Amino acid sequence: MVIRRSTTQGVEMQGSNHQEAIFSAAADYDAVIVGASLAGCSAAILLGHAGARVALLDKQADPRAFKRICSHFIQSSAVPTIERLGLLDRIEAAGGVRSHVRAWTQWGWVVAPPGRVPFALNLRREKLDPLVREAAAETPGVELLLGQSAERLLRENGAVRGVVARDRTGRETALRARLTIGADGRDSRVAELAEVPTKVTPHGRFAYGGYFEGPAPAGAPGGSLWMMDPQWAAAFPTDDGQTFYAAMPTTDRLPEFKRDPAAALVAFLANVPEAPPILESRLVGPVLGKIDMANRLRRPVAPGLALVGDAALAIDPLWGVGCGFAFQTAEWLADAVAPALVRGEDLNPALERYRRRYRRGLRGHALMMVDFATGRRLNPGERMLFAASARDEELAVRFDAFGSRRIGPARMFATTVPRALLVNARHALRGGAAADGPGAAAPAPATDAPPERERVAA
Repeated sequence: MVIRRSTTQGVEMQGSNHQEAIFSAAADYDAVIVGASLAGCSAAILLGHAGARVALLDKQADPRAFKRICSHFIQSSAVPTIERLGLLDRIEAAGGVRSHVRAWTQWGWVVAPPGRVPFALNLRREKLDPLVREAAAETPGVELLLGQSAERLLRENGAVRGVVARDRTGRETALRARLTIGADGRDSRVAELAEVPTKVTPHGRFAYGGYFEGPAPAGAPGGSLWMMDPQWAAAFPTDDGQTFYAAMPTTDRLPEFKRDPAAALVAFLANVPEAPPILESRLVGPVLGKIDMANRLRRPVAPGLALVGDAALAIDPLWGVGCGFAFQTAEWLADAVAPALVRGEDLNPALERYRRRYRRGLRGHALMMVDFATGRRLNPGERMLFAASARDEELAVRFDAFGSRRIGPARMFATTVPRALLVNARHALRGGAAADGPGAAAPAPATDAPPERERVAA
C-alpha cells in the first residue's frame, strides 16, 4: 500500500479571532477526512474521482487495521455504491460471498426467492477494511495519512476549515480544507470537537459473536436470522468457509454471557428453532461482545463540516445496516459536495443537499430502529406483517426490500399492509396454524436452553 504524505513547510495558522498555533507542517486540500474505514475511504475515492484533493487520515498506523466488533454484513441497498466504487470485483476476489437473508419467525420462515431480490455481500472486516483502504490510497488526488489523530479543528468565520493532526511522535500538521468530514465512528472525535448535538437513546440488548469453521448452516450462502421476540440470533456464512454466529439477547441474559461468553453463545445458538450446526463447528477466534450499544444520532452537517457512517448515525446493529449505511452516506455526501468543491463554489447549499438526502434516506429507518432497540416485543402491527410475510412470497419480497433498506417505512406500509391483511384473513379462513404447513413453528423459548443442550454445548 502506498502512503503519500504532505511535505509543505511550517506556517502560522489563524483561528477565527486570534493566532491559533505554529505547526511543523501545513497543507491545503479541498477536503480532509478523519477516519479511513468504510465511510471515510468511500468518500475519499468518490471525491478523488471527481477531481478533488483529499487528505484521508486515521489514528491507526497499521494499513491492515480493521473493525473487530462487526457482523460484516453489507445490505443489498449498498451494493450499487460498491459497484460504483469499483470494489465489487475486489471483494469477490478476496472471497466475498453473495448472500441473501431469510428470517425465522414464530409463523415460519420469511424467505424471498433469490432470483427476485438483489444480493447482499459478506466479507470479514479483516479483509474488507484493508481492501477499501488500499483502493482509496490508489485514487489520484487522495493522500492517505496513517497514524494521525485529529487533535483540534481549524476555524474561520464560524466555519470548520480543517484539522490539526498529530502523529505518534507528537509532530503536528495543519490540514486546511474547505470541507472537513468526520468518518471516525460512533465516538466521533470530530463531532465532539465541533460540538455537534448528539441524541443518545438506550439499548435494551447486548451483542456477542464469533467466527466458526464447520458445516454450513441451512440456507447458505444466505444468512439466517432468528426473530424470537424479543431475543435475536444470526448466522452469516462468509469467506474461507467460516460462519459468523451472533446473539443479541435482552439485558437480563447478560450475566450468563459474562461468565463464559463462548459457552453461552454456543448454547444460545444451539437452542434456537431449527438450530444451525454450531455444535458441530469449531470456534476459530475470540468471542467478542458489545454491552453498551446506545444509539447515537447526530445532525450530519455544520458549516464546513459533514458526518458520514457511524459518526452521523450509530444505530441498532440488530438490523445489519452499519456497513451499508457507511458506503451509502459517503456516496450521498460526495454527490452533493463534489461539484462545489472542485469549482470553488459556496459549500452551504451543497451541504444542505446532503442533509436533505440523508434525512430522506435514513430518518424513517432510524426512528423505527431506535424504538425496537429498547428490547421490547413485537407490536400487533409488526406481528401481522411478519405472519403474512411468512405465508406469502410476494410479501416476503417486499419485506426483503424494506429489511435491506431499499425502500423506506412509508412505502413499506403503503404497499404491504393491505395485502398482509388479505393474506392473514385467507389464512384464518383456511384453518389458522394448520394451514401454515411445514415451514411454521411455535414461538421460540426466551429463557435458558434445556439442560441436555447446555451440557452438549459446554
